Amino acid sequence: MTYKIVKKNNFFEEFFKNSIDSINALNKRDIQSIVDALYEIRKKGGRVFFVGVGGSAGNCSHAVNDFRKLCNIESYCVIDNASELTARINDEGWDTSYSEWLKASNINKKDAIFVFSVGGGNLKKKVSVNIVNAVKYAKKCKTKVLGIVSRDGGYTKKFGDNVVVIPVNKGDLVTPISEALQALIWHYLISTDKLKKNKTKW
Repeated sequence: MTYKIVKKNNFFEEFFKNSIDSINALNKRDIQSIVDALYEIRKKGGRVFFVGVGGSAGNCSHAVNDFRKLCNIESYCVIDNASELTARINDEGWDTSYSEWLKASNINKKDAIFVFSVGGGNLKKKVSVNIVNAVKYAKKCKTKVLGIVSRDGGYTKKFGDNVVVIPVNKGDLVTPISEALQALIWHYLISTDKLKKNKTKW
């Protein structure tokens, strides 16, 4: 009888070790600054507009539910109306699709946009230009810019007001870990005593 030698798969350990390392490296003050900013926005009757692309866009849509239902913060996600979004992309272009959506929402100094993005947008590399233009428009309207990003933080980190950067040591794990930790961080935000207003079902 012969026995097949199976090599140990270390990817499980690698993936979760990198995830834990990223959690341990989070800047607590930056996260708390978002809690404080959201508290003030709600206090002043402001709104929060979530902005993201790809998997981060899906996170934005989920987050809106939590901020509205659990924190009583009026929130919206730019990708939730597929008809409007695709019409804008078709007629005006991808790059301005989010900023024009925000313009129609009459964002103002009481409001905030909340960017979920792996790279934060990069105009030079032409990556997530619609996020860059959303941040630009928000700054023009004196709307606060919040963010949860990774890599070097990109345009959002450079020009945002309260931005958390998720550090990821391994390059090919940046997207999955940063998008996963976006969810962890926003669930922390909505669970804090300062923001949470309503109980969860479970």
